[in-house]
Amino acid sequence: MFKFENKVALVTGGNSGIGKASVMRFAEAGAKVGVLGRDKDEIRATVNEVKDKTSGDAIALIADISKASQVEKAYQKLISEWGRLDIVFANAGINGVWTGLEDLSLDDWNTTIGVNLTGTFLTVKYAVPYMKHGGGSIIVTSSVNGTRMFSNTGATAYACSKAGQLAFVKMTALELAKHQIRVNVICPGAIETSIEDNTERENLDDIQEEVEFPDGKIPLTDGKPGSSEQVADLVAFLASDLSSHITGTEVWIDGAQSLLQG
Repeated sequence: MFKFENKVALVTGGNSGIGKASVMRFAEAGAKVGVLGRDKDEIRATVNEVKDKTSGDAIALIADISKASQVEKAYQKLISEWGRLDIVFANAGINGVWTGLEDLSLDDWNTTIGVNLTGTFLTVKYAVPYMKHGGGSIIVTSSVNGTRMFSNTGATAYACSKAGQLAFVKMTALELAKHQIRVNVICPGAIETSIEDNTERENLDDIQEEVEFPDGKIPLTDGKPGSSEQVADLVAFLASDLSSHITGTEVWIDGAQSLLQG
């Protein structure tokens, strides 16, 4: 079991799916967790669940990660509350609009890049001043899309944002190593989360290539998606001292889905 007593973590998108599962995993192991997101009711419900069911503690941080001033204020609130920062899980993201290039608007492109890539940049940027004197671990949620799988036609903005996160992690891992800050990236495949709720698919029939995959798109589980809790276990490992010599590394957690569908 992982132990995070006396550690302070921040989790973006901490109100549902992988983010919430990771919040609970950190708190169950004794951490204090800043739960950051835009949905006030869901964030506060997660905080209450932490306090009711775990030995850890949590505070609600309401912010849009694509807005610099909101991210900066969220960190200020967390530091004011607990005085330190050891773990950052930059998890929040959207699928955005999936459609052909001719139908993809600049606004839709900018929204996806703004939340997924700029949001990751801001989440990490404003964490560094609070981590550089004590070290710590930063984990970023990317995806199989844009890193090892390119068969989701129409997901161009999303895939580019996810590929950008991979490059961002490798650049920052090298830059921040002298401060004993490790930066790694996870690439989930099909996981049971609510991210599909913010996916808009438009006019894909005419641009998709016809292809038939073998039965069971996820070979390891015969098609069954992974769980948020399985991803949370990986996040906890990368946040813990068990991964103390791992940085700048991508880890795919997809049951070999991307090897089959890439």
